Amino acid sequence: MKESYRLAGDEELVKASIDGDKLAFGEIVNRYRRMVARTVKGMLGDSVYSEDIGQEVFINLYNSLSSFRGEAKLSTYIQRIAVNLTLNEIKRRKRFFSMFSHKENDEMMEYEIADPENEEKWEAREIVNKALMSLDPRFRIIVAMRLLQGYSTKETAEILDLPLGTVLSRLSRAQEQLKEKLKKL
Repeated sequence: MKESYRLAGDEELVKASIDGDKLAFGEIVNRYRRMVARTVKGMLGDSVYSEDIGQEVFINLYNSLSSFRGEAKLSTYIQRIAVNLTLNEIKRRKRFFSMFSHKENDEMMEYEIADPENEEKWEAREIVNKALMSLDPRFRIIVAMRLLQGYSTKETAEILDLPLGTVLSRLSRAQEQLKEKLKKL
């Protein structure tokens, strides 16, 4: 067992993790935890649910590593797990809230995009959060990955396993919807 895997490539880490090396899997978690957090928080906001989903991503990754074929980058594989689990959580929330005829708690689903110490920025943040959270999840994930996390359109398409044209179309529609929603707010 290696003492440190900081310089190891993803392929070596995956192989060692499959062989039961906990340090290797720990390095995978270290490398990709921020990426997973940005993805999940970008879709759900900063909440307890985000942290739970983030942990679940790595549990699912650990359980599925032996089936990882290496056809895509490890980061793409992890992102797909994160996106799928987050979309499942959004669907679960919709079912739950519609079942009880309650609206979703806006505090549970916020984006961290401004400095709350500044009153004007805080108000702008609230307006933007409200507009973002009102988007359909299919559009919200594109906005979160493309505009908030800085993934290229091609990377976003690869991670979401969507055609490039679909990503471009959804991004365009999302931006139009955001523009209209922000005008109203």
